[in-house]
Amino acid sequence: MQKPQLSIGQIFNMSFGFLGIQFGFALQNANVSRIFQTLGADPEDIPILWLAAPITGLLVQPVIGYLSDRTWHPVWGRRRPFFAIGAILATLALIIMPNSGALWIAAGTLWIMDASINISMEPFRAFVGDMLPSQQRTTGFAMQSFFIGIGAVIASMLPWFFSQIGVSNEAAEHMIPDSVRYAFYVGAIAFLGAVAWTIFTTKEYPPEDMEEFKAEKAKSSFMDGVKETVGGIFNMPKTMAQLAVVQFFSWFALFAMWIYTTSAVTSHIYGSSDTSSAAYNEGADWVGICFGAYSAIAAIVAFLLPVIANATSRKFTHMVCLILGGLGLISIYFIQDPKLLLLSMVGVGVAWASILTMPYAILAGALPAKKMGYYMGVFNFFIVIPQITAAGILGYMLKLMSGGGAVEPIQAMIVGGISMIISGILAYLIVKDVDDPNLVPTEPTDPDDEALRSYFDPKFSKPS
Repeated sequence: MQKPQLSIGQIFNMSFGFLGIQFGFALQNANVSRIFQTLGADPEDIPILWLAAPITGLLVQPVIGYLSDRTWHPVWGRRRPFFAIGAILATLALIIMPNSGALWIAAGTLWIMDASINISMEPFRAFVGDMLPSQQRTTGFAMQSFFIGIGAVIASMLPWFFSQIGVSNEAAEHMIPDSVRYAFYVGAIAFLGAVAWTIFTTKEYPPEDMEEFKAEKAKSSFMDGVKETVGGIFNMPKTMAQLAVVQFFSWFALFAMWIYTTSAVTSHIYGSSDTSSAAYNEGADWVGICFGAYSAIAAIVAFLLPVIANATSRKFTHMVCLILGGLGLISIYFIQDPKLLLLSMVGVGVAWASILTMPYAILAGALPAKKMGYYMGVFNFFIVIPQITAAGILGYMLKLMSGGGAVEPIQAMIVGGISMIISGILAYLIVKDVDDPNLVPTEPTDPDDEALRSYFDPKFSKPS
């Protein structure tokens, strides 16, 4: 059935929860490496400690997607129960993280935090496919990107803000500063509040055929679920497989940036690796400002992406944005004045907006409606796998680049920049956007091509 177009206010309400989700992710991305170092981790060991986050996403998202596809409650709906469960657990983890007394506690809390955030986040991606017609999907994902950007701006700057109003930004050795702890407390409140807003202001569509939905759910056993969860990975639409390659290089770059920017900036520009020094903490706070800056750029660019995509194509738009992001990362290597890092963040912000919007807008049109949540969860594999790869090899790569001597974290910015540029080129060359509203539909040459067939299925939204 053709879904009705929603108002901007309705799209705003259904996307607002992402503001809270990004509070969690931004605090995690900007501060967890700092917490690890404060608790005694060596820079070359930080990628391994971060492995908990991507591995958790790898395990959690397909399961949550599969379960949410088969959930329906007359009051809570399909996706909203998972929004609520994830928000409650993530709120608790955000409170525990800055109070970690040992490195192993912080690493374990990261695992719990990332799992909880993923429980809320994955259904939000499927939510857009559930609620919006093809013509509005780019706008829907762009609205999510806007809230991601706004949330990240505020959350990334919170430690700096607290230090500016007199909260201590320094602490004894192996102790986390009060400015960081208070930032996490604010993030916990924001996460729960924003997700609750979406839960209580948005009503979901029920399954089109409720009797068929109940019958399928009743006859599905646990083992059927396991088989379908595993088997679906090997039967994914072709567009999804093409996007997987693009995602690998773009998320490899992002992971390199998230785990190494703090140590790269503090050592390369501020000249300090001593986590208890004023210079190190000043540099770490400035990284938070920079992360907030690229998120602010992303929030602005998010509303331009649908316009650019409508004038060109979604995959061309994605290519240009990723190349600009790669150049932004590489430029960090050549900067000595911290203020100039804000220019680098412009390119990163443009890329971040597109990464959060274009792959999902392209993907949603190639997925079977009844498996939207599941495949959105599987798509997370191609975010997680590059992060696991980066965690496993980045430290080794940096040792090789330094000639076997001390690791120079700044070189991770070059590696990440090159990877992002490769991603942009591949986006344009290999991805086929079968649901691009700019394309005139023609009959598929291969009737067994699920991605193309889904485009012509009358149950799917078609461009006007």
